[in-house]
Amino acid sequence: MARNKIQFQPGLSLTEFLQHYGTERQCRQALFQWRWPTGFVCPACGHTRYCELKCRLLFQCNRCHRQTSLTSGTIFAATKLPLTTWLLAIYLVTQSQTSVSALSMSRTLGVASNTALLIKHKLQQVMKLRDDSKPLAGFIQLDDSYWGGKKHDGNRGRGATGKLPFIAAVTTNDVDHPLNMRFTPVRSFSLEAVTAWAADHLAPGSTVVSDGLGCFNALDRAGHEHTVIITGGGPDSVKIPEFKWVNTIIGNVKNSLRGTFHAISEKHFHRSLAEFCYRFNRRFDLRRLIPRFCFIAARTLPFPARVLKVAEFHA
Repeated sequence: MARNKIQFQPGLSLTEFLQHYGTERQCRQALFQWRWPTGFVCPACGHTRYCELKCRLLFQCNRCHRQTSLTSGTIFAATKLPLTTWLLAIYLVTQSQTSVSALSMSRTLGVASNTALLIKHKLQQVMKLRDDSKPLAGFIQLDDSYWGGKKHDGNRGRGATGKLPFIAAVTTNDVDHPLNMRFTPVRSFSLEAVTAWAADHLAPGSTVVSDGLGCFNALDRAGHEHTVIITGGGPDSVKIPEFKWVNTIIGNVKNSLRGTFHAISEKHFHRSLAEFCYRFNRRFDLRRLIPRFCFIAARTLPFPARVLKVAEFHA
């Protein structure tokens, strides 16, 4: 059997990465190009002429004299870490086939575990915001799923406590190959939750196939072409061709999460799912993942620790 060219592409080796981003100077030059591809632009007045204060690593506008650092206004704002550490963290997250734990990242980067966790959450936030800005379109396989085990409190089934519900969606092309995925936690599988999800994540006029779960009737109300296939539950339900890819990818993501993490906080579960979605949606060219990610990271607003501590998922 021929190898899948996408799955077995070489990606960017660590040796190549260090050749391009192994020094602080290289990282600063790269970030400057990602942030200002056509040259410096003052964030205050839009002027393009500037001078560089080398002793303080600041850029000063020649018109309004506003001083701007390379990282201000980006996801890297106010960092005390060198850019080489940030770029290596981005390499670990984007080039991983599954995921990398904060503990493993802390050992590789040589930083405290809490620092590594904060870095990872910030990178995941960039991924989530980017994918959320691009609604799914075309033919979409949709399914409901849960993460986690139920608590032994007598509640069973869909109402079991301890389980985190999420909507899984996968778009396919004309030859039934998967293109993009979007896994989104929801408070519950209700008409209101699915209506809000569809408004945020589906392009108008999408074609959606789902099982017989009642809450998915919200897709008809939202104006999408919606086909319902009653699966009947049980092991045979996952073999239905119309749900082949969404079921396959749900299984792959769950296995990867279980194999990497001891536990995932409900508060941050949405970002963990977003990380998988981001990598999957850009898997066709792994070598360009770092430049593409950093281009967006340089345009993502700061996400300080005080915001992270109170930023919970809201559906």
